[in-house]
Amino acid sequence: MNTVREAAVAGQFYPSSEKELLSEVQGFLERGAQAAEGRRLRALGVIAPHAGYVYSGAVAGAVYAQIEVPQKVIVLCPNHTGMGEPLAIMSQGRFRTPLGDVEIDGTLAEALKRSFPLLREDESAQLREHAVEVQLPFLQVLREDVAIVPITVGIGQFEVLSALGVVMAKVIAECGDPVLMVASSDMNHYEGDDETRVKDAMAIAQVCELHPRGLYETVREQDISMCGYGPAVAMLTAALRLGATSAELLRYATSGDVSGDRAHVVGYAGIAVS
Repeated sequence: MNTVREAAVAGQFYPSSEKELLSEVQGFLERGAQAAEGRRLRALGVIAPHAGYVYSGAVAGAVYAQIEVPQKVIVLCPNHTGMGEPLAIMSQGRFRTPLGDVEIDGTLAEALKRSFPLLREDESAQLREHAVEVQLPFLQVLREDVAIVPITVGIGQFEVLSALGVVMAKVIAECGDPVLMVASSDMNHYEGDDETRVKDAMAIAQVCELHPRGLYETVREQDISMCGYGPAVAMLTAALRLGATSAELLRYATSGDVSGDRAHVVGYAGIAVS
């Protein structure tokens, strides 16, 4: 229970100073709340980006500013490093950021492992993975007692992703407490701004239509390099089982909006599923 996953990208993707990080996250959240006129959605799941905050922080802030964050959060992310099991989970310990430690919800994690044997206990998948870590400061600012279940998805078969979603829905329903699912994902990578916006719009449309298979097929058939489509498919599947009736694009941007480089951009979408 004393396992501490130290921050791997503090000072790179976001500030390493507690004061600077807190100020930056609060700024993103305040601007997101202002744009939404203070509304709060009871979301079952969200898609939120995981790039450096200078590029994607405003989109992430728009997402988190508009949802209610419960105490329990499942954070699903892609596997950028190639380390660890194809479906890796951590069920004990805590994640450390400059804002403090985030506990892992062991009870919820163990229930998921029992219900879905393909989920394997594996800390190595998270050692250098940034996609869960960059979500945590937003969650910490909004909910001091937040506890997470980190799941690294390094597998691409639709049947497995869908089955994971079905199991998540079952475990969440049996949990008795509200649980938010965060699918950590950026959108299309390293193509021109115009092409990226067209490709991303196709993927976003499938999410907003609550169509996990459609998202899966669109990403693969249209060659959309959405790194977290697997987490998104699992989250959407679970949300539908839990009664989701709508999905809304809260904000979209590309890295070119910040850098001015429109030749090679990454897309960022913030979507809430309710």
